[in-house]
Amino acid sequence: MISKDNAEHYVWGDKCDGWYLVKNQDMLVIHEKMPAGTQEKRHYHAVSRQFFFVLEGILTMELEGEKHEIGAQQGIEIPPETKHQARNDSNNPVEFIVISQPTTRGDRFDIPDITS
Repeated sequence: MISKDNAEHYVWGDKCDGWYLVKNQDMLVIHEKMPAGTQEKRHYHAVSRQFFFVLEGILTMELEGEKHEIGAQQGIEIPPETKHQARNDSNNPVEFIVISQPTTRGDRFDIPDITS
C-alpha cells in the first residue's frame, strides 16, 4: 500500500513537493503539490506520454503555447514531443497526479520559456 504518508518524497522548483507512488522504468506515478504562484520549467519528453489529473485546486497547463485550466477531478494528456509547462496561477495550492509511461527519467528536455 502506498500513499503520501509513506512514499519517497522530494522537493522541486520553488517549494513544490512530489511523492513517488510508482517509480519503475516502464511507468512513473507521482503525486505533486504546487504552492500558489509556482511553475515548472517548460520542457518536453521525446518518448514519455503523460497524464495529469487534478485532485484539488486549478492547474494551468501550457501546451505548445495554448493555456488550459484543469480543475479538480479533471485531467489532460500530454503526448510525446509536446512542449509543456505546468503552472499554478491561482492563489491556492494545487495537488495532482502525474502518470508517465515510460518513466520521464532521462527523457526530459528543458527549453526556454516562451515569454523569454
